[in-house]
Amino acid sequence: MNRLLAWYGDDFTGSTDVLEALSLQGIEAVLFLKQPATLTPFETYQAFGLAGCSRSQSPQWMDENLPAIFNWLASLNTPIAHYKVCSTFDSSPEIGNIGRALELGQKAFNAPWVPIVVGAPPLRRYTAFGHLFAGVGTEVYRIDRHPTMSRHPVTPMRESDLRIHLSHQTKTPISLINHLQLHNPPEPETPFTLIDILDDASLAPVGKILSEKARFVVGSSGVQYALAAHWNRQKPQQTPPPPTNQPLVLSGSCSPGTAQQILHAQANGFTTVPLLEPNAEATAQAALAEGRSVILYSALGPDTHRPDINRLTLANNSGQLLAKLLDANPQIRRVVVAGGDTSSAAGALLDIDALTFLHPVAPGAPLCRAWSQNPRRHNLEIIFKGGQCGAEMFFSQVKGNQ
Repeated sequence: MNRLLAWYGDDFTGSTDVLEALSLQGIEAVLFLKQPATLTPFETYQAFGLAGCSRSQSPQWMDENLPAIFNWLASLNTPIAHYKVCSTFDSSPEIGNIGRALELGQKAFNAPWVPIVVGAPPLRRYTAFGHLFAGVGTEVYRIDRHPTMSRHPVTPMRESDLRIHLSHQTKTPISLINHLQLHNPPEPETPFTLIDILDDASLAPVGKILSEKARFVVGSSGVQYALAAHWNRQKPQQTPPPPTNQPLVLSGSCSPGTAQQILHAQANGFTTVPLLEPNAEATAQAALAEGRSVILYSALGPDTHRPDINRLTLANNSGQLLAKLLDANPQIRRVVVAGGDTSSAAGALLDIDALTFLHPVAPGAPLCRAWSQNPRRHNLEIIFKGGQCGAEMFFSQVKGNQ
């Protein structure tokens, strides 16, 4: 048995991001959508994940739920356990508190030192001297000036220095290993240490630090990319699955990037249906019956976000509608769910036990295979996509004909 890593994702999109990062390096990985009673048929796999929803939860929820989750991760007896957060690090003292997760994980794993790794160059996320930057189109923005994350409807990022950002979520001191120190890192000065990843050249030295010193780590999929660079594994060849004529998309994202993708798809033959219209279900069902590809969406960018509607209620209702449409249309075998809250809610409602990697579509948004006792869900192809992931033609790419 050669187990390498266990992880818990604080939302479903981030959880599949890790699954992709590992699988692209030839590491057999499985992502469970609920805590399994057994690892069958995955006992020989090298990495095990559990998709969660803590990104949208309170510190009290974390106190009540994360210790048991961390105990399950510890029971897998992997050298490193990872609490996966979004590479944009959006969080607050009240919602998705990463500081609280750091504290709970440190205690659960009896870890005297916990590194924090956020930069992920394959996703165009970079940390330099403790500040976070993220790419959009041809530009790279400091996260507190990012056109989407600085305006996030729930957890806007107003500070790019992640140590300052975290100081509002934990009282534990946080030191820094900056990118100039990676090849000769200082000994940790504090229980928590942020480690820069500025570029691809940063990955292997950060992976070495994690491999040699970390039992528990908090961060983005930069953790997996760093470890894989250090392990220097041979990458497997990727064979794309056959195209599909009729993908079904559910979007709860407020990202302008997803809005552009929806409009591009609409101009290229998709039927787009606003979720908040009274006849959304009937309109979607009629289009599916005609053999059309359908996108159900709740917003077209941040300016159309409806703050008067509870986001979690909308996510749950949307997930129930997606399950209903899949049951009524067994010909649909490829699905996309966009948006963190929506992905976590829909994923929990689709009667799927686990996911394995099928093929890359866009960095951080892989096509996955569903494992389920429900024959209508087993072998379903599904993508859980963060709002920032993918090019304008993403939904056309999902069809597999571009």
